[in-house]
Amino acid sequence: MNVSQLRTFVEVVDRGSFSEAARSMGLSQPAVTMQIQGLESDLGATLLERRYRKVDLTEAGRSLLPTARKVLAELEGARTAIDRLSDSVGGHLELAVSTTPGQYILPRLLGSFLRAFPEVSVSLRVYDSADVVARVESGDAHLGMTGARLPHAKVDFEQMGADQLLMICPTGSPLAGRASVSLPEVAEHPFIARESGSGTRMVVEQALRDGGVEPGDLEVVMELGTSEAIVNAVEGGMGVGVVSHWMTDKALALGTVAQVAAPGFPVSRPFFAVLPRGVRSRAADALLAHLRTELSA
Repeated sequence: MNVSQLRTFVEVVDRGSFSEAARSMGLSQPAVTMQIQGLESDLGATLLERRYRKVDLTEAGRSLLPTARKVLAELEGARTAIDRLSDSVGGHLELAVSTTPGQYILPRLLGSFLRAFPEVSVSLRVYDSADVVARVESGDAHLGMTGARLPHAKVDFEQMGADQLLMICPTGSPLAGRASVSLPEVAEHPFIARESGSGTRMVVEQALRDGGVEPGDLEVVMELGTSEAIVNAVEGGMGVGVVSHWMTDKALALGTVAQVAAPGFPVSRPFFAVLPRGVRSRAADALLAHLRTELSA
């Protein structure tokens, strides 16, 4: 049994398939399969049940998983402690971020950071907000960024920058072009929502409650995994949606969607850095300092 095998095992479990684990780790699928087979051979037990396009944990796999996570977290802690003995800033950073920061915020800021710290390398992966927090909690990611603060999370949140969430509708909608639209009126129209666990969805649902509309009263016709997909669906006439201004500015300028003038919208929402509780690496602290400077400007 070795660390690479344990890391591959955890990644397959988290990703739900050998192919997705291989893609996220930058390995071939046969290489991932060999790692798992080697681990199973060393332990003399089957850890994963291979099913069509997914895997399930066996009883032995469920027994091993928490220990594997603990070993990997302790090794990362040791690496961080050793890293802090050095004056140089280097190493690899795993970042878990939600959609808007991952597509629009961090990519434009990482270039200047990596030029300042050429010995640091970064992997940036996009998840919904709940998964971002879970990966930072587990130690699978060094830092995260989301558009919502999740209650009861075993991480720390630090506000960094802000976003504007706009309500948009098809240009042919009765809601388009009006000076004011009530939220109960909006609730009478088809609504396109982000997926459960999305920070955008959490913020939108609270804004609706504040305006007297329960999210359960909406006629949700579709749930989509990205704000970009919501813009496309609104352009196609599917219904009303709420998305970041980063995604709507171009569509509004082209006139392919219309902004809905509903009370409480646009909603200003902060972005949060998601920080592990405990010692951070010098590279993680350097990135945090860089983001504080850039996003407060």
